[in-house]
Amino acid sequence: MAQSLNTKVDYTVPATSFLGLASYGNVMIGDKAFEFYNEKNINDYIQIPWEEINYIMGSVNFKGKWISRFAIVTKENGTFTFSTRDNKATLRAINKYIESERLVKSLTFFQVVGRGLKRLFRIK
Repeated sequence: MAQSLNTKVDYTVPATSFLGLASYGNVMIGDKAFEFYNEKNINDYIQIPWEEINYIMGSVNFKGKWISRFAIVTKENGTFTFSTRDNKATLRAINKYIESERLVKSLTFFQVVGRGLKRLFRIK
């Protein structure tokens, strides 16, 4: 059984974690950390302290009207991808603890393809 890092919880929402196979549970945003708890397996949880987060990438579509998922990039442990029932409200709750400069948009499909083509045909 996991012990929560938070002393006060600001926001809780049903979510999906895309770490390996998709697992369903709840995201808790509190004063100390971002936490994900699986609803079926109590030993499957993710706790990320605010100090450990490098930045958060959001997959923004339709000029900011829809955010399909977001990824938390940590300083040492890699990238964790999540999707909640209301991603926009979740990112607003995270913005209380992470400054706005560290909340970034991820690249679109065409930007990734364009960068790949530029790199492929770059003259050395």
